[in-house]
Amino acid sequence: MELMSLAILGLIIVISPGADFVLVLKNSIAQGRKAGIWTALGISAAITVHITYSILGIGYLVSQNVFLFQCIKYMGAAYLIYLGVKGFFYSSDVLAQQGNVQQETNLIKLALQGWLCNALNPKTMLFFVSIFSQVISPDQQGLFGALLYGGYMIILHAIWFVLVAVVFTSPSMQSRLLKVKKRLEQICGVALVSFGAMLAVKG
Repeated sequence: MELMSLAILGLIIVISPGADFVLVLKNSIAQGRKAGIWTALGISAAITVHITYSILGIGYLVSQNVFLFQCIKYMGAAYLIYLGVKGFFYSSDVLAQQGNVQQETNLIKLALQGWLCNALNPKTMLFFVSIFSQVISPDQQGLFGALLYGGYMIILHAIWFVLVAVVFTSPSMQSRLLKVKKRLEQICGVALVSFGAMLAVKG
């Protein structure tokens, strides 16, 4: 598969709405721009996990081991449901104040949320395993191509999800969201629960 085709495929995968998008959206609306950006950085950091096990061949072994794959799948599903339920019941009509003390202390926690959301997603794991099987070859050039593509995916995730956080916390967007903030947070919560439930029941 040509690198250009892989680059376009990666872009489509990243911008396709999913659990990562909903989580960044929810955190941005609920806690402000910085919260969304740190969530986005956590998501992009998780890509290093997928790159590492794909290059080492561990991802393929896990994907072929039903028990291990099921464990990862249910852990990911449970975490999404937890985030969704929490987001639904802790939604608020009050817009976050940028840079408040409480938010500053939660930034690492928000990054960890993003990291776990992406790292525990078995769909992401299967995507990277399938893509890296096309990129990696036994020679040194193949390893360089895999690392190059991995770096591209990290940067792509960071740019896209930071952009989502910035757009949805812009002054014009904030003024529009003020009346529907709580309802939108609840919708994001329901969406995360739905993603988790579908992940759990899907074979």
